[in-house]
Amino acid sequence: RQVPYILMHSRGAASNNDPNARYGDVVAEVLAELTELRDRFVAAGVAPDRIILDPGLGFSKTGEHNWALLRALTQLAGLGHRVLVAASRKRFLGSLLAADGSPAAPKERDDATLAVTALSAGQGAWGVRVHDAAANLDAVKVAAAWVR
Repeated sequence: RQVPYILMHSRGAASNNDPNARYGDVVAEVLAELTELRDRFVAAGVAPDRIILDPGLGFSKTGEHNWALLRALTQLAGLGHRVLVAASRKRFLGSLLAADGSPAAPKERDDATLAVTALSAGQGAWGVRVHDAAANLDAVKVAAAWVR
């Protein structure tokens, strides 16, 4: 159909108590599972340049899993496809910003989202899925200027 395909890693729905969020090495397993999925799409006739990979932050992953995957974006990009990061206002950011034991509310996670966006852009992410597009575009521009 000549459209891009976003292949997002997931072993199940996003939830706090996901039994599928068990990994020996989250980075290696997510890379392997995305590679297997990618190979199935290519075998079905999807052109490799139409494939975008998403590590699936929050889907069958704990906060620590999400951070490990973000630190490994260059490895994900190394698979030869565009990478999409969807961290905007996610629960792991709310936990990081918790005050008095309560996670930050979703809207209070926007500054953390900007940081993740800028760092992801600097690590080779092709795109980000965000709630505040204008502010995140500014963050990407800063990251691009930084690495030039």
